[in-house]
Amino acid sequence: MKKYLAEMFGTMVLVLMGCGVAVSLGCDPVANIPAVVGTALAFGLSVVAMAYTIGGISGCHINPAITLGVLLSGRIQVKDAVMYMVFQVIGAFIGSALLFALTANVDGLSGTGANDLQQGVSVIGGLLAEVVFTFVFVLVVLGATAKANGATNNLAGLAIGLALVLVHLVCIRYTGTSVNPARSIAPAVFQGGTALANVWIFIVGPFVGGALAAFAWKIIDTED
Repeated sequence: MKKYLAEMFGTMVLVLMGCGVAVSLGCDPVANIPAVVGTALAFGLSVVAMAYTIGGISGCHINPAITLGVLLSGRIQVKDAVMYMVFQVIGAFIGSALLFALTANVDGLSGTGANDLQQGVSVIGGLLAEVVFTFVFVLVVLGATAKANGATNNLAGLAIGLALVLVHLVCIRYTGTSVNPARSIAPAVFQGGTALANVWIFIVGPFVGGALAAFAWKIIDTED
């Protein structure tokens, strides 16, 4: 149970801090580039902080797409994977609820940092972006935490956090960057509108990307 609670708290922090910065800075991939950089750093730093906080307890997935990749790589049992995902979503809802309560009491702020298709981006374009960038991110996670890379395992949290920063810098322009179904589901429920209507993109895309990353890692992994 402690592993599941750790995933819940970790995902709560990720959503509260990452989405919170996006809302506070007014992240706009066209009109406010500094806010894009700030948002990317917020998500990456949240992962780094949680990796060194709960990594020794649960592995710090805090992302159902990562959990799926780890499951398909044979590093976690099905029961634990399912429970991880459930508690990740619960944590995301707690983080979104806190952010919603905060913004509701501050003039000029609104929303919960929900993902949505950005201006000029089609459904196919958004789905493709989520698949591709989740693939890259989960592949980094699997590689950085693999026994084959034991010499660098102590720096895995830093590598994964920086990879998430990089992914956000590229992908925010297309979808606001999800690569994490839990991070998308909860904010969309609170925000509603097109964010909720399009939330399936941010569930299907990351899961497909995570599964492809697990398949790719099995091909290149040197551990028999």
